Amino acid sequence: MQGTFRKQWVKLSFNQSFGSLEYPSLQMFTGIVENMGKVLSLDEGKEAWTLRLSLPFGEGEGLEAGASLSVNGCCLTLRESSDGNEASFDLLDETLERTNLSDFKKGSLVNLERSLPANGRVGGHFVTGHVDALGKIVVFEERGKNLFLQIKVPSGCEQYLVDKGCIAVDGCSLTVCEVEEESFAIWLIPHTLAKTNLPTRKPGDSLNLEFDLLAKYVRKLAVTSLEDCCE
Repeated sequence: MQGTFRKQWVKLSFNQSFGSLEYPSLQMFTGIVENMGKVLSLDEGKEAWTLRLSLPFGEGEGLEAGASLSVNGCCLTLRESSDGNEASFDLLDETLERTNLSDFKKGSLVNLERSLPANGRVGGHFVTGHVDALGKIVVFEERGKNLFLQIKVPSGCEQYLVDKGCIAVDGCSLTVCEVEEESFAIWLIPHTLAKTNLPTRKPGDSLNLEFDLLAKYVRKLAVTSLEDCCE
């Protein structure tokens, strides 16, 4: 393990000593849903699907052509500048296959978050808008004064879940609890219910899941270290 970390440190030191690093442009979100939009249409075109949404924002509020918007936790790019009332996006088949955007119908409510500005406050956790998997609601019911949500995850995804860890569910930054072999649970507070589309969900519905970025990198480093040790 020391050898692996030493190699990474040497690589980093080399890059710092022999010139500046160029990083690709990366839009980030925090999982704090700003508001909800509504699906106007989802139509198939010759080269892509076109999604049109009604928006609750004002003109000039970070919605120029090429800007990123998290829609149910999926990072989408605006086709043209928006006045804040309506926007359209191109969707590939892969996006529809890997997310619940394929379930959209006219009138569906969607969670919205604009990308994080450089001087913005990170109220949730770092979210990229790249959906890792689709989860399925197993239980969604009132327990006392709160709502209990249990979500089944695909095989292999449980390794990214830890009690009191973070996860983005349909773009909402939420706290994981009651991790089991194939599922985890979430307790929803009134604010989350008021600001998101989660109250419209029911057992059997699919949810977009993005696991904590830190957890994914830690696993990658750990696996690489173990492979190096076994060589």
